Amino acid sequence: MAETPTCIALVSGGIDSPVAVARMVRSGWCIVPVHCSQEPITGREAEDKTVASLAHLIQHHDSTGLIDQNLRVITVGETLAKFTDPAAHRDYFVHMKRLFNSIANLIANEVGATAILTGENLGQVSSQTLGNLGAVEEASHFRMLRPLLGLDKQEIIDEARVLGTYEIASGPELCDALGPDRPTTVADLNRLRGNEALQGGLDELAENCLKSLRMRTLVV
Repeated sequence: MAETPTCIALVSGGIDSPVAVARMVRSGWCIVPVHCSQEPITGREAEDKTVASLAHLIQHHDSTGLIDQNLRVITVGETLAKFTDPAAHRDYFVHMKRLFNSIANLIANEVGATAILTGENLGQVSSQTLGNLGAVEEASHFRMLRPLLGLDKQEIIDEARVLGTYEIASGPELCDALGPDRPTTVADLNRLRGNEALQGGLDELAENCLKSLRMRTLVV
């Protein structure tokens, strides 16, 4: 019998990523959820919504126990602040997603996962334009799973309502607290790598963030 595949799920406090998790559970994937907290730039609101959404999915949509019952929380706020200087700020959201992917890669190596799952949807925000998704994916050594990529926002909202996660996740998004007014929509990989090299390199940044790892249980 084939071994059940495992992916690292990058889960925010928003509407999209819990829907992506639910879709992959239905496809038979084991889910190891990871939340990148932007503390101390923001509070724990997004983390708490992530916990509540995943706990709801476990209780109502995960009868076979495919979602890991612990959420891995990594603090990234101080690292993201490094990309607010004038040279890097326009690329802030791409750097953010690249950092998340690098962190997910490290955890994937530890737990034996074979893919990274995100709730990304083509064109919804600046980091998800066609011109930026490739640069984001370049930071991952693992296969990227994007089950919502071709959906429009209303379709995702409708699916979240059916799942029961929409009300939990609705509210203001906090991920743009440090973002620029006019973010780039077509990333330049050489510029991205240069910005990251000035801060020690993406791998080192991710490894330093991983030192903050803590667990939150999703089952009471």
